[in-house]
Amino acid sequence: MKHILSLALVFTCLFTSCKKRTDSKNQTDTKLSYEVVFREKAAGVFEKWSTGEGSFEYFYEYTDRGRGPKFSEKITLKNGVIASQTISGVNYRKVNIEEKFSSNPSTVSWSNAKGDGEASYNASSLYFRFDGTPAIYEILAQNLIESKNHKVKLYPEGEASLLKKYNLTLKNGASVQLISVKGLDMNPKYIWLQSNEMIGKIDGNLHVIRSDFKSERLNMKKLQDSIEIDYLKQEATRLTHKINQTLVIQNVNVFTESGGLLFNQDVVVENNVIKNIYPFSKSKTLNKEAQVIDGSCKTLLPGMYDMHTHNNNSRGLLHIAGGITSVRDLANNKQLKKLSKQFNTNEIIGPRIVTFAGIIDGSGPYANQRNVVSSLEEGLKEVQVYKDLGYQQIKLYSSIKPEWVKPLADKSHDLGMRVSGHIPAYMTANQAINQGYNEIQHINMVFLNFLSDTIDTRTPLRHIMPAEHGAHLDLQSKEYIDFVNLLKEKNIVIDPTVALFEDMYVSRVGEVSPTYKPIASRLPVMNQRGFYSGGLPKSGYKIERYAKSLNKMLDVINDFYKQGIHIVPGTDGLPGFLYHRELEMYAKAGISNAEVLQLATIKSAELTGTSKDYGSIKVGKKADLILIDGSPLEDISNIRRVELTIKDGNLFYAKELYESLGIKHFK
Repeated sequence: MKHILSLALVFTCLFTSCKKRTDSKNQTDTKLSYEVVFREKAAGVFEKWSTGEGSFEYFYEYTDRGRGPKFSEKITLKNGVIASQTISGVNYRKVNIEEKFSSNPSTVSWSNAKGDGEASYNASSLYFRFDGTPAIYEILAQNLIESKNHKVKLYPEGEASLLKKYNLTLKNGASVQLISVKGLDMNPKYIWLQSNEMIGKIDGNLHVIRSDFKSERLNMKKLQDSIEIDYLKQEATRLTHKINQTLVIQNVNVFTESGGLLFNQDVVVENNVIKNIYPFSKSKTLNKEAQVIDGSCKTLLPGMYDMHTHNNNSRGLLHIAGGITSVRDLANNKQLKKLSKQFNTNEIIGPRIVTFAGIIDGSGPYANQRNVVSSLEEGLKEVQVYKDLGYQQIKLYSSIKPEWVKPLADKSHDLGMRVSGHIPAYMTANQAINQGYNEIQHINMVFLNFLSDTIDTRTPLRHIMPAEHGAHLDLQSKEYIDFVNLLKEKNIVIDPTVALFEDMYVSRVGEVSPTYKPIASRLPVMNQRGFYSGGLPKSGYKIERYAKSLNKMLDVINDFYKQGIHIVPGTDGLPGFLYHRELEMYAKAGISNAEVLQLATIKSAELTGTSKDYGSIKVGKKADLILIDGSPLEDISNIRRVELTIKDGNLFYAKELYESLGIKHFK
């Protein structure tokens, strides 16, 4: 395949807000500014100003390694709710967005990423946009506070409710309020207010803070984190079921380490260890004290492994609901061990983190921002820091200078640590492997190997170029065969996260992404809307070309697997649901259902060094188990039908976990 010269791409992004029943005479021409902070780095702005009686304009922009939204928004309020609204700009992936809402005394109408629609006018209902500035959060917060039942119906669908309001005092003496809102997302959304005006919105790594409260941002985050932790602890207590000393899963089909099924078995668990496995018999007498679970027509699998995650307080519950009990964390903050302990003690519901990978990136406009170094010497010191923290792996990112790779890899290997990551800009996978990589994250990084070492892979070109040219990769070419032989010779692990690329390459604006179509209608409002954004911008010939490139990625995954190269299932995205799709994609690639399930269980356990206790159902191993309605060996999509998960002596019912997140169960 011919070499492709790189293109220069630059992007940026921001956030917004809005005041209820505002006196426009005092607000006209007064611009409120907010700073957008992403991963502790100033990344953009959000601005709000009045343009007349009840009318406001907003601008929002922030940048994240060449990605990020940029929106202009106009809103007119009537009695505190949106009477009209227009939004224009680009979303996080730089797809053009145009959205409108209007109302009259009898009807309301809208045009958004999902299409056009209308409904009867309701004076107390609020339009909640698909994509845009943070303005909607201030308007929603004001309506929730004033509503008698603290609930607000939303157009086109859904309902938000005020979970709790906290009156707090900041270090500067300011009296403020923090409200938590349910119904928008799987986890509560938090909005900071003073005198009913938004002063901040802190959501994971993305913070929007009004300029006069910038000095209080970290204090606000600390207070919010404490409140979130208390909420999650209460949920853990409510949703965890303690197992009796003896538990029997009766008349169940057991998935074996070799990839088959033992039909109609009784699996006996005592004190979190699998004590016995034997054929079911109706006449058999069970211990009267035993807790019995009916496994008829169901499949018992070991807890699964997501081999590419980035964990936080609120994502763990989704893993457990989806049958994932063990994960590798492939880049996080240096406080990850604390979260791991909370998961392991069930203080917060979540998987065990079996691999800790510390990230290192070089400085520059596209740096990952989690852990950036400006010199090789700093990078070598960071390797030692991660080793001292008990991390087993180093993940290098796109802004690392190519000449740093070998010394960083050598240092890591000397300390007994593996090396993985993105392929740094202006470098090929061949070069990275020969200089010490043990593993490659993301299948697009493999495809870039056959394009050019002149592509600036710090930018979205790392996604665009494989989409444009991946379809042409010849699996019979000498270049490809030599690369496969190198992977085998060096025992390289490939972490494809191919479901991410399905969403990028195949989904189209206005249509639910095929990656999430099986579950979209089950999720809360905001989650559903994200599935209509369309992935990478594409039109004309690109629609067919990108789809062919995705299919070629599946061909490569299948070929790698057949040639004995280690493939590990991981997501780098929505826990549970995206993992299920990843497994479906492997089956679509041509790997048998049984082999896919082995990759998800025993093969991942072996790779992470945890197979002594986990990864298969055997007498003497830990009772790390999931019960599936139906058989994923017959239909891999049945892996979505998790009924219960057992981890560390605790039992979790998927239906209860999902309901706590506002998600409908598969039944």
